[in-house]
Amino acid sequence: MSRVTLSRYLIEQTRSHNTPADLRFLIEVVARACKAISHQVSKGALGGVLGSLDSENVQGEVQKKLDVISNEILLEANEWGGHLAGMASEEMDNAYQIPGKYPKGAYLLVFDPLDGSSNIDVNVSVGTIFSVLRCPERNGQTGDLGEEAFLQPGTQQVAAGYAIYGPQTMLMLTLGDGVKGFTLDRELGSFVLTHDNIKVPESTKEFAINMSNQRHWEAPVQRYVSELLAGETGPLGRNYNMRWIASMVADVHRILTRGGVFMYPRDAREPDKPGKLRLMYEANPMSMIIEQAGGAATDGSQRILDIQPTSLHQRVPVYLGSKEEVLRITAYHRN
Repeated sequence: MSRVTLSRYLIEQTRSHNTPADLRFLIEVVARACKAISHQVSKGALGGVLGSLDSENVQGEVQKKLDVISNEILLEANEWGGHLAGMASEEMDNAYQIPGKYPKGAYLLVFDPLDGSSNIDVNVSVGTIFSVLRCPERNGQTGDLGEEAFLQPGTQQVAAGYAIYGPQTMLMLTLGDGVKGFTLDRELGSFVLTHDNIKVPESTKEFAINMSNQRHWEAPVQRYVSELLAGETGPLGRNYNMRWIASMVADVHRILTRGGVFMYPRDAREPDKPGKLRLMYEANPMSMIIEQAGGAATDGSQRILDIQPTSLHQRVPVYLGSKEEVLRITAYHRN
């Protein structure tokens, strides 16, 4: 039996599920960009791409060379195809305008070009996260696309995915009908379907959190993690293992493939910031993927996909993964 490539899968989706052809082309272009980023990441020191620049992104974080390279790869790959009305990136202050010489399309692309980039120099898995939205009708408006066009709740996403650059390069994708996993066959040059209908186990014995921030957590998180650490003699009656890679893509990928709960709570260090992770670039696409795989994702009080964004770079707390544990920590916040 012949292997199913990403292109074949998307064509079959167009035939059987009425996936629009321009969405299919858009996903293929994003996948090609991810292949190019994977190639750059794999060069490491040989390609002179390691280390930091003198610049900062809009969040005040020092940019790595590969952050900027990855951002440029995604912009250049997607700006000319006619599928997009605009783009937004974690690495840019404002929405990216499609150059006037190119046609405009019906979709918006939002992405974190290289998630976990603090791990690049130590050869730990990093990745690209992306989200596709429909561009609202502009009612005859012309000129630059404002950020308000992007401020749609996660339920409005028409597709979401991530590429992980690890021992294998993989692309995890949802078009709103389950989650598929594709592995890059470097000899063939194509992503090949290797994981069909991925499901997150409902219960788990693993959790992922940065324990060094424990003293800053709110009471519900303190309670929950202390119960996890109490093991089989504690109120939850089982032993848990902690895993923390400090690359959201890698942590979520582990949870997607074998279960677990990922937590990045708000804490007391910066009271004016409700969390660390970005709603548009990280929380929404990952929450769509996890939910489509049967898991759950909340900010502690509500479903992440229901949050109405108020700004392009809005931050939120995140609890996602195996449904049983996400519902437990969410209930602790509500009590």
